[in-house]
Amino acid sequence: VDPRKRCAVILLVTHTAAIYPQDPALTIGSTLTATCSVSPDLGLHASSLFWSLNGRRLPSSSYSVLSPTALSVTLPGLPASRQRSGDNLVCHNHGGHVLAGSCLYVGMPPVKPVNLTCWSRNTKDLTCRWAPGGQGETFIRTKYTLKYKFRWYGRERECEEHSAAQPYSCYIPGDLALFTPYEIWVEATNQLGSATSDVITLDILDVVTTDPPSGVCVSRVGDLEDHLTVRWESPPALKDFLFQAKYQIRYRLEDSSDWKVMDDVGNQTSCRLAGLRPGTVYFVQVRCNPVGIYGSRRAGIWSEWSHPTAASTPHSERVSSGSCDSKSGDSNSTLRRELKQFFGWVRKHAYGCSGMSIKLYDQWRVWMQKSHKTRNQVGKDLLRALPHSHTTTHLRGLKHSSSVQLIPFR
Repeated sequence: VDPRKRCAVILLVTHTAAIYPQDPALTIGSTLTATCSVSPDLGLHASSLFWSLNGRRLPSSSYSVLSPTALSVTLPGLPASRQRSGDNLVCHNHGGHVLAGSCLYVGMPPVKPVNLTCWSRNTKDLTCRWAPGGQGETFIRTKYTLKYKFRWYGRERECEEHSAAQPYSCYIPGDLALFTPYEIWVEATNQLGSATSDVITLDILDVVTTDPPSGVCVSRVGDLEDHLTVRWESPPALKDFLFQAKYQIRYRLEDSSDWKVMDDVGNQTSCRLAGLRPGTVYFVQVRCNPVGIYGSRRAGIWSEWSHPTAASTPHSERVSSGSCDSKSGDSNSTLRRELKQFFGWVRKHAYGCSGMSIKLYDQWRVWMQKSHKTRNQVGKDLLRALPHSHTTTHLRGLKHSSSVQLIPFR
């Protein structure tokens, strides 16, 4: 008998031979004594028979002749079954022909399943996942059944759509009620016993996740060498629901596997990334969390990340200044330090992330990247671009803004 094949009881002729016990289930470390009884009509003496386990002949020292037609075998300290469908214990005649067979199921009873979690894609279905308790491996086939019912009434139902790729999960395709709590649990059973998980109670609206944001677009911000703008669309499946989505963005360098995550995007559908490397390709992804659907007080569940979208920042066009007047250099350094403090203050009083920009700041950044001027020219242009009254107005506006992100001058 090929041990790789499913275990099956084998009888050559009806009522000519049998093994007792038939298909026993035992815990690991147990001792089994099995008996092969043959019909006197076969004309075989028990001493001429032998046993095999998974195709391997067992030593005669483990046999006992109980009668002219009965031969037993004792297997002490049984190890776990090699296959979940059971091990093959077979009785043979002296020529090696199979007389009878039995399946041995050696393993452990199931332990209470744990970590039961569920989520609903766009309120249309429900998927639940769990983990087997203890070490998880029972060595014999264990059946897991997801059950659910309304919390206060109704009969219990079983989830039927299991995934071969995800053995500890089940999918309920639809016919689910909203605004009504469900009780959900998992039962694990095998030949050695059963165990039941803790019961969780949930409303479908409290465990909603969405499709990933669509239409993700990443583009340059004019000639700014360290900026990219990201835009995306809200999940269309929830457009008729009352909820406030929040988003996360993550991005990485083309040749890196390390993602940097931006958590403060809020519920906007665009964001400015800044402080990037010039002339570099970045991959960007966005995901969504629906918050407070129809007034739910539970935090939503993050969607999968969108497909990566690539974009590159412009190459740096800065020109080396070479040597310069020490006076001019000192003044220019002072000006840079003051501007750094100025923009640091602005950044400190602005929060969030948005595709919205301050045109004056963008123009100034481009000008600083492409220009190299003397102290007098720098001062004159700056005063022209940043009059005192205009600067004060912008600062007052920024202090109360929650949709602008500025990157400090470097």
